[in-house]
Amino acid sequence: MTPELIFHGGAGTVTGSCYEIRHAGGRLMIDCGMFQGNKTVRALNYRDFPFEPAKVDTLLLTHAHIDHTGLVPKLVKHGFRGRIFATAPTAALASFMLPDSGYIQESEVARLNKRNRRRGRPEVEPIYTRKDAEACLKQFEGVDMEQWFEPMRGVRARYWNAGHILGSASIELKVDTGPDQSVHMLFSGDIGPDEKVFHLEPDAPAGFDYILCESTYGDREREGATVEQRREALKHEIVEAHKTGGNLIIPAFAVERTQELMHDIGVLMAERQIPDMTVFLDSPLANNATKVFIEHAGTLDDIAMDEAELFRNPRFHFTTSVEDSKAINNVAGGAIIMAASGMCDAGRIRHHLRNNLYKKETTVLFVGYQAPGTLGRLILDGEEDVRIHGREVKVRARIRRIGNYSAHADQRELIAWVKERMPLRAGLFLTHGDDKARDVLKELLTAEGIERDRIILPGLDERIELTIDPDWKPQTIQDKRARVAPTDMATDWYNDYASLLLKLGKQLEGMDDNEKRRALIAKMHALLKT
Repeated sequence: MTPELIFHGGAGTVTGSCYEIRHAGGRLMIDCGMFQGNKTVRALNYRDFPFEPAKVDTLLLTHAHIDHTGLVPKLVKHGFRGRIFATAPTAALASFMLPDSGYIQESEVARLNKRNRRRGRPEVEPIYTRKDAEACLKQFEGVDMEQWFEPMRGVRARYWNAGHILGSASIELKVDTGPDQSVHMLFSGDIGPDEKVFHLEPDAPAGFDYILCESTYGDREREGATVEQRREALKHEIVEAHKTGGNLIIPAFAVERTQELMHDIGVLMAERQIPDMTVFLDSPLANNATKVFIEHAGTLDDIAMDEAELFRNPRFHFTTSVEDSKAINNVAGGAIIMAASGMCDAGRIRHHLRNNLYKKETTVLFVGYQAPGTLGRLILDGEEDVRIHGREVKVRARIRRIGNYSAHADQRELIAWVKERMPLRAGLFLTHGDDKARDVLKELLTAEGIERDRIILPGLDERIELTIDPDWKPQTIQDKRARVAPTDMATDWYNDYASLLLKLGKQLEGMDDNEKRRALIAKMHALLKT
């Protein structure tokens, strides 16, 4: 049997990474991540898998981020009984992150069902519960870096440091195709930048039949990406925010980004470069993740303080209970409030934004990628009004961004990583990126000498045969239409609808004549009748 590679996620979008290899020995899956983005994309999390979970034999995880692991509890809930392989730090982080994700699913659905009951709509079920997430953890098994192991019949695997977050890895595979023959592959996972606190540069061998490379930042480069420049940029934003007298709100991913920020804020305070501000870390998940970082502190690189002082600044306040979180609303100004999620699409950050966005003295600082259609992206793109928990909120706060805290390699670093993996005998798949980023990166890699026909931009749900042939050309097997049209990956009709409502309301409020208002409403009614 010729192995087949199927893109169940991470194709045409930066989230939902999930790849399956069907081969003579069975079915192997790499990652099983949650989709984030607009409502149409997020709806995929609730729909049936495009495969039968019970038929998957083994799952390998590249790292703990929810867009790579967030549907693992659902996979197990619906019949997957195989082993789940991950590095020890990834397994430790997942033991907190997945139950937290289950709790978020339950909380969000409870809030939605409350609105549905008022509107006479049917109630919905959470994707999975905390209990479901805790159950899947029994199937995790730890693996060491750079050591071959056999996750299932006909497959050998080896993990390499990806430099992205604690425990992150690229996965090298050899999939048997016959006696003494195999397809040699490399799944990049998410690749970290060359200069990053906590981790060494990404590493992996060279010479493959197939490579899957992430492309999140394939269309851009970051300025000031050294550790010192990154810290200087953060210092500037904190000082400027403090001058306004308002709170500084930082949406941050609970794992890695939060710990990097805490580390740098602690260093800046110790060196008296920023005011002694109270820092709230309002995320039970981030608090637990921080404990994992402390546990693995001996493996971290470039720490600018003694391990015993790491994350232990007396100005840091860790909030866990809902009551403590609500109490932060009484802080009128002068505090730094960090909360998840990083794209503002769930979690406590939405409450802090609702209570601070309308204030001119507030500063909102984005320190990571914002997927199209997310609340974070709408705010960053300059929307004057947004909807949070069903309520319209004015955006009067100062909106700032520093991109050099990203845990992803930028365009230059991605190209260098790919070139270091050469020679390539068959195909290079650009995954985990939106179409603009993938298009730009493909052109640049072609200019670097990689044959254009060997660089593939797979679509959602595409199946491709993995033949070993020097004249390889991709043979796509499309069983059915993709679950989401490519045009709906970035923005969908829900985004258009919300934008229309906000603009219509603004237009009506701006009119000085009721007859004009009624005339505009009448035109809208007339359009709806056609």
